[in-house]
Amino acid sequence: TSTQNKQRRGPLLPSLVFSWTFHIMGYGLSEWQQVGLMVTCIGMFFLFFGVMMIFDRALLAFGNILFVAGIVLAIGFQKTLKLFFQPTHIKASACFLGGILLVLLKWPIIGMIIEIFGFYLLFGAFFPVALSFVRRIPFISWILDLPGIKQMIDRVCEQRL
Repeated sequence: TSTQNKQRRGPLLPSLVFSWTFHIMGYGLSEWQQVGLMVTCIGMFFLFFGVMMIFDRALLAFGNILFVAGIVLAIGFQKTLKLFFQPTHIKASACFLGGILLVLLKWPIIGMIIEIFGFYLLFGAFFPVALSFVRRIPFISWILDLPGIKQMIDRVCEQRL
């Protein structure tokens, strides 16, 4: 019966590693938030890989869909609607979602430029918080403390505060 239980649950290792990482770092995230964060990271990987492959439309579209789905899973549907459709964020949301639409309509370069501008307007105030979170991760903190990178990150954090 233990073999049948393992087959029903699916692979346990990715779930254990991901939840263990956030417990060690002191952040108690629910399972949906962990899945949302993972989907968002996978979406960002596809976006990065799509840009590296000279703006491959399929990878960019897939990355955009995963990124938005990950945000919805991580913070919830209601909070996502509040984030995108606040009166102060209408211009940023229009740029971000319009950029995604342009990528889906086979204009990847222009769509990504508009999308990046919208992303910066939407999440620009969150960059210092995200950087302080990332600075606590062991290997990444070592990279972010390198001489040229540290000054650039400190400047970004100072400008947005």
